[in-house]
Amino acid sequence: MAYTTVQIVEKLRQIKVVPVIALDYAEDILPLGKTLAENGLPVVEITFRSAAAEEAIRLIRQHHPEILIAAGTVLTPEQVFQAKNAGADFIVTPGFNPRIVQLCKDLNIPVTPGVNNPMSVEAALEMGLTAVKFFPAEASGGVKMIKALLGPYNQLQIMPTGGVNLNNIKDYLAIPNVVACGGSWFVEKSLIQSKNWVEIGRLTKEVVELVNA
Repeated sequence: MAYTTVQIVEKLRQIKVVPVIALDYAEDILPLGKTLAENGLPVVEITFRSAAAEEAIRLIRQHHPEILIAAGTVLTPEQVFQAKNAGADFIVTPGFNPRIVQLCKDLNIPVTPGVNNPMSVEAALEMGLTAVKFFPAEASGGVKMIKALLGPYNQLQIMPTGGVNLNNIKDYLAIPNVVACGGSWFVEKSLIQSKNWVEIGRLTKEVVELVNA
């Protein structure tokens, strides 16, 4: 099923947390995706920070069709095609690249571009986008900066990512325009490399309980 941006935003609002994942081996996504879903997070953002991303997206699409899949750190047109063909539901970019945004629109795949200042916000609005990623969140001023941006741009639907953790995630989610937060502390690369699904499951359950409390 192809989701619209509105449907993705709605799903993210329900889920509240997006695991931002970097993989060395594509096949690790299967036990990881299963662990996340079983502990209340039926969503993954698989980043194109490694060559395993495309195959990982394809595997999770085939084996766990119920999981919402974002392709993250998408920087090139080639990666957009790879992500779409592998079965990603939407594209996430670290910054605002009008060429990538236009390609996603042409291919009819939702895109959530990264913004962190008025200039990039207006570039997104100019292209008809209101669902954006706020990145790098903490380094860009965090909660205070988001609230400042929402003064003039209160139509934004925001996914803060970068420096979000257990201590500050509730502060971000308390802002009505924040739909979900991206985080990686509970899917750290070292935990994936050591195949510590039990610990990942524990950490996932911890954050799910916190954001839904």
